[in-house]
Amino acid sequence: MASSTGAGTARMADRVVRIPGQPPVGFRQYAGYVTIDESRGKAFFYWFFEAMRKPTEKPLVLWLNGGPGCSSIGFGEAQELGPFIVQKGKPELYFNHYAWNKESNLLFLDSPEGVGFSYSNVTDVLGDHATDCSAISSHKFLINWFKKFPQYKNHEFYLAGESYAGHYVPQLANVILDENKKALKEDHINLKGIMIFNAAIDDETQLKGMIDFAYSHALLSDQAYHKIIQTCDFSKVNLSDACNEAMTPYNKLYNIIDMYSIYSVRCPQGYPVLDTNGGVNPCQQIVVTEYFNRRDVQEALHANVTNLPYAFSLCSNAVNNAWNDSAQTILPIIKKLIHYQIPIWVISGDTDGRVPVTSTRYALNRLGLNITEDWTQWYHYNQVGGWTIYYEGLTFVTVRGSGHQVPTYAPKRSLQLLMNFLANRKLPTSSF
Repeated sequence: MASSTGAGTARMADRVVRIPGQPPVGFRQYAGYVTIDESRGKAFFYWFFEAMRKPTEKPLVLWLNGGPGCSSIGFGEAQELGPFIVQKGKPELYFNHYAWNKESNLLFLDSPEGVGFSYSNVTDVLGDHATDCSAISSHKFLINWFKKFPQYKNHEFYLAGESYAGHYVPQLANVILDENKKALKEDHINLKGIMIFNAAIDDETQLKGMIDFAYSHALLSDQAYHKIIQTCDFSKVNLSDACNEAMTPYNKLYNIIDMYSIYSVRCPQGYPVLDTNGGVNPCQQIVVTEYFNRRDVQEALHANVTNLPYAFSLCSNAVNNAWNDSAQTILPIIKKLIHYQIPIWVISGDTDGRVPVTSTRYALNRLGLNITEDWTQWYHYNQVGGWTIYYEGLTFVTVRGSGHQVPTYAPKRSLQLLMNFLANRKLPTSSF
């Protein structure tokens, strides 16, 4: 067990005073590395923000982005729910008034190694990638992170993430549950719930839901849709040649519109549109990548201390291509978490074509859960924010008009969702 003096020294070494372009703030932030495996030189990069008010009383939320291989620093913090959003021009950052550290202590993690600023000194480590291995490594990160920040160990702890984090988050929750049963008191993690946005959770229903979404949103012709439905067996991992041929109109579709937000302007370079303080920047991801590759930014964040042989990227093709064991479904783990009374919120931005609301509904139907409150609208002030349905142990929420990254496309509503989730409170069904 780390001494309080040692923990304080390690923590203060990670204290971030200010990063380039940062607006003045009244909360503390920390960033740096946590060693996962000394023998392999394996370390994960984190960025942590204390809550804006009463951090000693607020819960701790860990945010994970998906991919696999995408950076939670580059997406979650810099484009979605962090306090500092990267923008084009000066200043380089603007303050996010709907940042999640308004209601929680907020931790971002680049995981696994090879993602963002996280690394391993073993050259063949990418060959070991699998979701369950990533969950074990992320659990080790948490154990060691709490040794740096022991004051948060007994806080209520929540996991949240989006996209392929539909794998990461439930699998990490599963590891925490299993390890808590045999952990020493100082290594027990106070897990209280999970929250997943536009989450990939079930391969068998995923592609069928994507096709149905495209058709129901007038993106496919009747002929193209019916040919796909008649030809393809979506329950199979490998599609037939005839199915692949039938899928041609669908596969061409997202070369011309943004798959992640079908009604948004598309970046000429192919990146999805993200909102910034000055309006819409259709190529936000390019700006973010440039920002985190600056040496002064890396030094301020205590990042890239080993001079990595590759540039920072929002998503690592090397990690994605080496991913060798993705579970075909996460539904059994979700059932297990429900059994152990871990609250689960599943949230879908309803204009996302990549992990569409249709896929999520099909997947949740396979769970066979009892409905406690049927489909109804929920409100954000005097406007309908989306729709929701309550099952035994699980809440499903849609976010009206939002794309894949709900905290980006609907920042006010995403903060409302977080507040209700943390309070274990149902969403309002009338204006307020």
